[in-house]
Amino acid sequence: METDKPHCLVIGVGVGTGLACVRRFIEGGYRVSMVARHRERLQSFADSVDGSVPYAADIADLDAFRSTLKRVVDDLGPPQVVIYNAALATFSSYEDLDPTDLERNFRVNTSGLLVTAQELAPAMVNRGDGAIVVTGNTGSLRGKPDFIGFAPTKASQRILAESLARDLGPKGVHVAYVVIDAVIDMPFARRRRPERPDDFFASPDDIAGEVFHTAHQPRSTRSFLVELRPFGEVW
Repeated sequence: METDKPHCLVIGVGVGTGLACVRRFIEGGYRVSMVARHRERLQSFADSVDGSVPYAADIADLDAFRSTLKRVVDDLGPPQVVIYNAALATFSSYEDLDPTDLERNFRVNTSGLLVTAQELAPAMVNRGDGAIVVTGNTGSLRGKPDFIGFAPTKASQRILAESLARDLGPKGVHVAYVVIDAVIDMPFARRRRPERPDDFFASPDDIAGEVFHTAHQPRSTRSFLVELRPFGEVW
């Protein structure tokens, strides 16, 4: 792997937005490290995408996740860009929700972002530049009954990202939160909504393109809250 290229770390890599971000940043001239929980699937992504390096980690184990981030830096150097795409969800009514599920979701969606910032942002501050882009969804803006095990953890993630942006922005580090107000085009989403036309879904490649753009906004015109949705989405 070429060491003269900038380093991007994508945390939370699956077949949708995460893998699309890996491909987009490699196309944009980066070497990309990627973190996900399932080791074999992550390795299959690395085998299919030249220029990517896999690091398996369960973010819910915050100590192990922190150790993984240290290993990424030891191996590839501090990243110039971090994409935090990790998400864990539980869908149920409030009567049936196990508080331990809510707490686990919070660790992945919010505490994991805090650990990421603690480990990686200081080097960005020392350089005077860098970007941390967090992917969110509609649940970060409003609560609905069956989303009670998920939406509160994404709302707290958004507020944490905003706190980081206000702290790190004046130090040169761009922190942005991308709300994906859409059903992302993935196989399981297609199976659940076979009657929907193609333009109902948000393309992972298009999302990744906007994430790449956000990470490279000039210093004079940077966004914190970025909202993405298909043209026909009612909001």
